Amino acid sequence: MPVADLPEDATLEEIRAALAARIAPNAAFDGWTQAAVDATAAQIGVDPDIARLAFREGAVDMIDAWFAQIDRRMLEAVPADRLAAIKIRQRIAALVEARLDALAPDREALRRAVAILAMPQNVGRAARLGWRSTDLMWRLAGDTATDYNHYTKRAILGGVYAATISVFLNDDSEGHVETRAFLGRRIDGIMRFEKAKAKLLTPKTHRLSLTRFVGRLRYPVV
Repeated sequence: MPVADLPEDATLEEIRAALAARIAPNAAFDGWTQAAVDATAAQIGVDPDIARLAFREGAVDMIDAWFAQIDRRMLEAVPADRLAAIKIRQRIAALVEARLDALAPDREALRRAVAILAMPQNVGRAARLGWRSTDLMWRLAGDTATDYNHYTKRAILGGVYAATISVFLNDDSEGHVETRAFLGRRIDGIMRFEKAKAKLLTPKTHRLSLTRFVGRLRYPVV
């Protein structure tokens, strides 16, 4: 976001979003540090002291804001009308791939972010950030579950997404085809699991009832 897009009376949240949209390339060189914030602030013409207030919680706060920008780019790349025209398996794949495309120019910044989020003191925050992204993807894919399925779907996709990111960070194939193939296999696994779970939980009208069978032994139908 160029400085011209920021109004003179921009709120701290607007400044935070503007910085988050530009910070990753600087974080790739300076780490998720104050130096990256200062460099980004200079690029978009924001007072460095105000920029520091936007990320007063430090590195994880910067990563949080950057991930929120990735969410926005994913939404722009995969609009609702496109999602409506494809199957749910394709929706999930398209959304994850859109995130990977948005992250691709800044893989080193992502590598540094993953290392920071893996620190013991950041595990809780990392889990919340992962949940936010997987919840958004399932909702965009059309999931309306409110029972335990709501949680299992997001937990499973979260594991798939984390594993995919690990592959992505070390994938030097053209167009990240190895990552996309890995993702495709894992999403196929999610769909198979969901189908098997649905069959298991669907009541069977002709399933043998042991209680009813024993009852009929005691009280035969006449």
